[in-house]
Amino acid sequence: MSQNFFDHIEKRTNVKKEDLFRLANSVSQADLKDERTLRNLIADVSRLANVPVSKEKEDKIVKAILNNNVPTDLSQLTNMIKKK
Repeated sequence: MSQNFFDHIEKRTNVKKEDLFRLANSVSQADLKDERTLRNLIADVSRLANVPVSKEKEDKIVKAILNNNVPTDLSQLTNMIKKK
């Protein structure tokens, strides 16, 4: 990926490229069928993005992933995030 892409992401999110790579690496090596691992990843993303995730939202995310009910496109993901 180009440096401009990562510069754009850093500007929009205030998340450093190195942190994104670290997160991507941890996700690629994670057991996404393990609830504790999922909760840790959610906490990491929440901290990194500086966006709080309620216990209720965390539970919904974990349940969706464990049940293979994960959005396959951007519109589904957007709808999932917007639901309260």
